[in-house]
Amino acid sequence: MRVKKLKGLVLQFVTFSELEHLETKGRIKKLLDLILDGKIIVLQGRLDPEEEARLIEDTMVLVGRIKGFKGVELAVIEPNNNNISVASKIRYGLAKALVRGSGSLTIIGPASIVKEIRRDPKKIELMFNK
Repeated sequence: MRVKKLKGLVLQFVTFSELEHLETKGRIKKLLDLILDGKIIVLQGRLDPEEEARLIEDTMVLVGRIKGFKGVELAVIEPNNNNISVASKIRYGLAKALVRGSGSLTIIGPASIVKEIRRDPKKIELMFNK
């Protein structure tokens, strides 16, 4: 197996509802399949910390085994709640718990395409390899 090289840049938007019914193994497999197709994933929400760790572990196992695969770059951006009322923070916390952080945005891409992901609370910048 080798990483597919697509012409142009391909962003795959994945909604929370596409992953919510899957178990951890299924989520990781779906994301890895997209990454190995050379796509950059824009995920509504975020993975659990254990799932993020599992995704990184699984990709490290593939480095060297799949021609052209160099791992993944991953970044999460979440809304900044520093300047809102306590009641709003509570509502946001409850909503976040119910929908597993779907107010967040996660970017995941193959390291062969994504050179670096810079983030701050308001934006994500993707730097690409030539």
